[in-house]
Amino acid sequence: MIRLVLVDDQAGIRQGLRMLLTLEPDITVVAEASTGREAVTLVQGLSPDVVLMDIEMPEMDGIAAAAMIHVGSPQSAVVMLSIHNDVSTRARAQAAGATAFVNKNGAIEALVATIRQVAEQRKTETGTL
Repeated sequence: MIRLVLVDDQAGIRQGLRMLLTLEPDITVVAEASTGREAVTLVQGLSPDVVLMDIEMPEMDGIAAAAMIHVGSPQSAVVMLSIHNDVSTRARAQAAGATAFVNKNGAIEALVATIRQVAEQRKTETGTL
């Protein structure tokens, strides 16, 4: 089972993603956060397999949160989810330790496939999951 923390400052986006992800038999949303700071705290306590994180959020953006998670909770892979699909944003996310980047305007199938791929990669690297 893939344990996932869902992070987006828009409640409607989180709710929609949660509804779609709960239809997947191998993915469980274990928590939700609306800020990067809240995400960092949740990840430290829950050690999820994957963190699905928006970039633009109040208090702390997703890229800064990804960097903190990468250092403090390296067992959790961060998948960035954003409408900003430019090379610069992708490079900043990768430099912060994000494992993957998914466009918010993309198909749910691509998102789910990325979550599974990242979780499998972590499983191979750490021998867990």
